[in-house]
Amino acid sequence: MANAPIHSTDEVLAGLSPQTPVLIAGPTASGKSALALEIVARQGGVIVNADASQVYDCWRVVTARPSPQEVAQAPHRLYGHIGADQAYSAGHWLREMRPLLEGPDRPVIVGGTGLYFSALTLGLADIPAIPAEIRAAADALPVEDMLAQIDDATATRIDPSNPMRVQRAWEVQQATGRGLAAWQDDTGPPALDAAQARCIVFDAPKDWLTPRIARRFDLMLEAGALDEARAILPDWNPDLPAHRAIGGPELIAYLQNRMTLDEAREAAVIATRQFAKRQRTWFRSKMRSWLHFQPAENR
Repeated sequence: MANAPIHSTDEVLAGLSPQTPVLIAGPTASGKSALALEIVARQGGVIVNADASQVYDCWRVVTARPSPQEVAQAPHRLYGHIGADQAYSAGHWLREMRPLLEGPDRPVIVGGTGLYFSALTLGLADIPAIPAEIRAAADALPVEDMLAQIDDATATRIDPSNPMRVQRAWEVQQATGRGLAAWQDDTGPPALDAAQARCIVFDAPKDWLTPRIARRFDLMLEAGALDEARAILPDWNPDLPAHRAIGGPELIAYLQNRMTLDEAREAAVIATRQFAKRQRTWFRSKMRSWLHFQPAENR
């Protein structure tokens, strides 16, 4: 059963030691980064990214990475530090996260990638790196073909409508000879016990979030999202996870004269709404025991 919702930073900080890690999850455009910044401003700490798109250096505006002004207000880690052509996974993120848990500054971990939070608080299987030739083979296979080859135990655990999850499961099975489910069952202890942290998830109903998503994309356009897309255009590769950040493909389509700007905006807003729906579903399923945060404008 979920805890009673909290509504303010004061409630978040009530009885909270400045040494206690804080985890803040929530769908895109819900305002979670602003809460993280306020917590650090009032109690100290370092803000750590837990969003898979914000690790890449090719986007700042499009992925809503903290602005230079926000970065100047508090230390930020694991933002924009990975090249677009570099492989990066929850395992990479967890390996970078561990030293920050042991560092001198209390981490305030914020983002919308549920898998990162699960890896942190539930543990992550120590799966060997996937050889490049297997990844290349997976890139050339239809999702349906990969799904048909995945072992039954794994197939029941993954979302068949999520091509990245299906491909990951297929790659693991091909590379190791074991199903992803078997690796997960051998998972060791988590890096952080959720009971030793303050865990917060944003309560963001569809009717409240939808206009915020549209408004934020308009602000991205005003802040230079098209300039970012133009810079990436010469090296554009839709197969790279970094280049698939929501908003990026749509703006590239506009620059390639395949969409009008209005069409690109509408497609990006729709894709963001669909992504937020998947995030909310994950959080409801995996984070029922976390503190649920309701911003004032959501009440």
